[in-house]
Formats: sequence, structure tokens, C-alpha cells
Amino acid sequence: MTLRTAGVFASAAATLVGAHTEWSQPNANLRGTRAVASPITSRTVASLRLRWRFPLTRGSTFGSFASTPLVAGGVVYVQDLSSSVYALDADTGRRRWSFLTRAPNDGPNGLALAGARVFGATDTSVFALERRTGRRLWARRLVNRHEQFVDIAPLAARGLVFSSTIGFAPGGRGALYALDQRTGRIRWRFDTIRDPWPFPSAGGGGAWYPPSLAPDGRLYAGISNPGPWGGSPVRPNGGMFPGPAPYTDALVTLTAASGKLLWFDQVTKHDVRDYDLEASPIVAGHVVFGAGKAGRVVAWNRVTGRRLWSRAVGTHLHDLGPLPHRPTTVCPGLWGGVLTPMAYAGGRLFVPVVERCMRERSDDAVRPADLAPGDGLLVALAANDGRRLWSRRLGSPATGCATVAGDVVFAPTLDGDVVAFGTADGRTLWHVRTRAGINGCPSVAGGLLLVGAGAPRAAGGRGVPELSAYSLPGYRP
Repeated sequence: MTLRTAGVFASAAATLVGAHTEWSQPNANLRGTRAVASPITSRTVASLRLRWRFPLTRGSTFGSFASTPLVAGGVVYVQDLSSSVYALDADTGRRRWSFLTRAPNDGPNGLALAGARVFGATDTSVFALERRTGRRLWARRLVNRHEQFVDIAPLAARGLVFSSTIGFAPGGRGALYALDQRTGRIRWRFDTIRDPWPFPSAGGGGAWYPPSLAPDGRLYAGISNPGPWGGSPVRPNGGMFPGPAPYTDALVTLTAASGKLLWFDQVTKHDVRDYDLEASPIVAGHVVFGAGKAGRVVAWNRVTGRRLWSRAVGTHLHDLGPLPHRPTTVCPGLWGGVLTPMAYAGGRLFVPVVERCMRERSDDAVRPADLAPGDGLLVALAANDGRRLWSRRLGSPATGCATVAGDVVFAPTLDGDVVAFGTADGRTLWHVRTRAGINGCPSVAGGLLLVGAGAPRAAGGRGVPELSAYSLPGYRP
């Protein structure tokens, strides 16, 4: 490194220390952009080096980690797939406190910060912890006979904690919730299945990833699919839930204070392919963007709900309309499309795409397929009209969120790779391979990049599950 280059790094780090060193919500901020200002830029990213590792030894059958690390006040907060929470020193990775529980979660899960509290969830309940000590302050059970699982990181704002339950077939009806931050009392509940199920074998709804909140108090959430997907010989092509089944696969817009529905728009009506619209929406000015496993990114006027544009990303084949009776290759498949949240910065959307097709037919339940043969893309779209600006192949499924620091976008994969691209042109700037697969999301605070890896690699083997911190030379959190 030359003296001039070292000076650039030191100057950039000094400029933003203490100014932009927080990532306090699952998607960085209330608008869900997953983008922050940082001394990590296209000029400095190549100097990122491993700073510390923290082992993630607990978890579930889905691995050890599927969330986003949070950072505030020099402390990293992280939740594993046993629903346990750890507070770590951002400088050294030393553990400050632990909240240990055995509530295995499928993921994605995670945390949100507000004031002196940390909010999270187990598989059944939302909870609040004291931020300084990790002491539990309250827990509110949401799961019941019709709402079978909590599988989401909360959003914390305006004195409320926003969360969701998931509904599974048979009979499930996922719902959105707002809880009081101080007491955990339910302030409102919104049923994401509008109508009664016509057959008791149907189920669905709820949210997998956090909602996003606009400055005017509108809350946006992407809703999951109806089920069982596929069909049966008696009721082919989703005959257990005839009709569009609102509000599945839809963007719903609510008043955050009351839960009142303002508008909704279904991206996939009568979904027989498991095409959740699950990725967290992104609020940018008068527009809200959404995406999901159908492999389509949509932009709406966020006040009126009018669609502004829609763009297909990745490979598409036999992905619309009824399924044929004969086994047919469908793209995106069950694990394909936009599986994890996008990022937004500088008038551009950065979309992680899983390329994985499947064989499907109208009278058989679709079964999950191995992701190992899949591939991944990172696609940059112009936010004003959805034009494709650039696309880069990743070589492994894009099972982690896109994350932006300055003019750099990070893309994680199931093989444990994290690749940094220039936001302007998609030029590869930096690459690291973690010691396990990644199906969680990175975060950036100042000159620190945090990456949790706790999934089996696509290429085989579980690897070493851990949270890794990478930093610029001389940077101090």
C-alpha cells in the first residue's frame, strides 16, 4: 500500500467515525433501503481485512444463522437460529452478554433496536430485552391454532414493534401485528387472508421479512403465498383455494398507527408455484418497490397504489397461468426468484436472484429441491423505469440480501462467497469466502462489514458457522 493510498483510507475512516456507525433496523433503516454511507467505498473496499470471528454454535435444522447483525453504540447485536441473542464488542468481538433460549427457527429471523431496548422473536413470541444487560423485559405469544409460526425480524418505530405470524396449510391464516414497545400489548392485528378458506386443507399468508415504514406513517409489507402449492388429483392447480386468495402474494399498505388497510396489489393471483412476495418493500420518495419468488420487481406509487413498472429478473419459463398435467420445467422454481431483500441507493435497485428451476405439474404437491445445482445473479435496475443497467453471475444461489456501503454493493451466496461490486458499473472490487454457507444478510457500520455464515454450503458440507467482522485498516468502531 502506498503512503498516498493509506492516507485515503485513514481520511475516509476518520471522516465517518461516530457519524454513520449504526445499523439499527434489520434493513438498516425504516425505509428498508439496506444502504448506508460509509468509509467503505470503491476506492477502499479492496483493503477490507478480517478483524474478528464469533462462533455460532447453536441453531436449528436450517443451520445457525439467517438474520442481519445490528450495530449501535459500539456494540453488535446478533440472533442465531436457536432464537438466542448475543451482544458483542464491535472492536474485538468479545461477548458482553447473552440471552440464551432453545426455540429453533427456520429463519429468516433477527432483531431491531429502539431506545434502550432490543426486540426479537422466537418461533412463537415477540420479546423485548434490555439493551445494556440482555435482561428480558416482556414476551408476547402470537402463535395460536390458525397462526402457526413467527419467522421474521421485527421493525421498531413510533413506540411500536411490527411483526407477523405465518399461516400454514391446513387452516393457517398469517397476520401482521403492532405491539407496544414498552409493554408488549397488542395494539392492532391485520389478517393477511381476507376471506374464509373454502376448504379446510388450505392455508397461508403472513410476512417473512420485515415491513418498511414511510415518513408519513404508511406501513408496507409483502405477503407470502397460499398453500398447499401445486395441486392434487382431486383439486389440481391450487383447487383448495380457488380464486385470487387476497392478500397472498400482495403488497399491502396499512396505516402504521391503526393497522387500517389503505390499498393492496397482488403480484401473483391464485399462486400455484409458491411465489411469495416476501422481500421487504423499499420506500424511496413517492415510490415503493417490492419483489419476491416470482422473480418480478414492481414499482408502485406508494400513496395511490398505481403500478409504475414491473421487471422480470432471472430465467422465466412456464411461470404464469395454470400448471400443465405433464411434468414441466418451471423457472423460477420453489427456491428461485428474489428470495431475499433488495437494496436501493443512488436511484438504483440491486436485486439478488436465485436461478433454480424445478419440475412441476398440476396434480402433485411441489416438493422442495436441492439448491446445490442453482446459480445466482445480482441485477442492477434503474429505479425510475426498471431498465436493466447491469447483471453479474455469482456462481452460487444468491441466498443473502444485497447490501450497499457508499458506492459498493455486497452480494452473498450459499457457497459462502461475498462479492463486492461497484454500484455504477458492476465491476468486481473485492471477494472473500466465509467458512460456511450464507443465507443471512450482511450489515455495514462505519468501516466495519459484518457477515454471518451458518448454512450448509451449496457445494457440500456444513463448514464453520460464525459471524465475521471485516474492517478497513486503522478503523476503530
